[in-house]
Amino acid sequence: MRFTKMHGAGNDYVYIDGRNMDKDWSALSIAMSDRNFGVGSDGVIVAMSSEDADLKMMMFNADGSEGKMCGNGIRCLVAFALKQGIVKKSKTRVMVSTLSGLRWVEPKWENDKVTGAVVGMGDPIFIPDEIPVMVDKSSYTSIHGQASIIDYPIDANGYKFDISCVSMGNPHAVAFIDTPVGEVKLGEIGPHVEHLDMFPERVNFEIANIVSNGRIEVRVWERGSGLTMACGTGACAVAVISQLKNQTSETIEVSLPGGVLAVTWKGTGEVIMEGPVQEVYEGDWPD
Repeated sequence: MRFTKMHGAGNDYVYIDGRNMDKDWSALSIAMSDRNFGVGSDGVIVAMSSEDADLKMMMFNADGSEGKMCGNGIRCLVAFALKQGIVKKSKTRVMVSTLSGLRWVEPKWENDKVTGAVVGMGDPIFIPDEIPVMVDKSSYTSIHGQASIIDYPIDANGYKFDISCVSMGNPHAVAFIDTPVGEVKLGEIGPHVEHLDMFPERVNFEIANIVSNGRIEVRVWERGSGLTMACGTGACAVAVISQLKNQTSETIEVSLPGGVLAVTWKGTGEVIMEGPVQEVYEGDWPD
C-alpha cells in the first residue's frame, strides 16, 4: 500500500488514497503511527471520494480514535490530493468534507509545488453542550448572548488552571499562563486534563503565553495523539479565546514547537488559518 508522510508545522500524518480500499483504518493508524515499529506519525489521514465536495477527509489519531477535524492535516491532505490527481490542479479553492462539516482550502504554490495553504476553519462554537463540556450552569459566561465557559478553574491531578472552552470542529480547553510554556510538564498534565469527567468526548488542551498583541507562544496536548509539534484547530482556539479576552489583535501569529501558524478572526464568523505544507517522503506499507 502506497503512502506519503507529510507534516504541517511538525504535526505529521501518513496520507493514503483510500478511494478504492476497504481497510480497518483505526487499526492501521495505530500500527503506522508507532514511532518505533511503524512509520511514525500523529495519525493517518485518508483521502476518500465525496458527493458534496472535491474530496472527503477521514482522520485517525495515533491511538486509533477517529477525529472530526485537523487544521494542519487538511492543508497537507489537499496538497496530497493535488499531487496524486485526486483533485485537479486548476482548482484554486478545494472543498473538503469532514466530520465537522465542509471546509475550504486555498493552496499556495511555489515552483509547481504546494508549500502552504489558507483554510476556512468554520465558526467557533462556545455553547457548552455543543463543545461538549459538562459543568454546572452557574459557571457559564455569556458571549454574544450565548452561554460559554471562560476562565473555569480545574484541578488535574494537583495541577490547577483556569480554562476557556471552544470547539473548532473538535473540543478545546485553553489556559493562558504566566509560566513559560516550555517549562510546563505538559506530558504529565495533558492526559489528566484530556480525561477529566467534564469532557465527555475528551479534549485537546492548550497552554499559552501572550507575547504581544500579535503573537502567542503555545504548546498542545492533543486527545488521541498526546504531545504534538503543532495543532491547527488548537491554534485557532487559542487565537479566538485571546481575542475574547481582549489580549490580541484580529490577526496573530501562533508560535508552536513545530512552526508558526497565522490566524485571523474578526470577533464573529469564520476563523481563517494559514500555514505551511511539507512532504517528507513516499513509501510502501506491507499490506
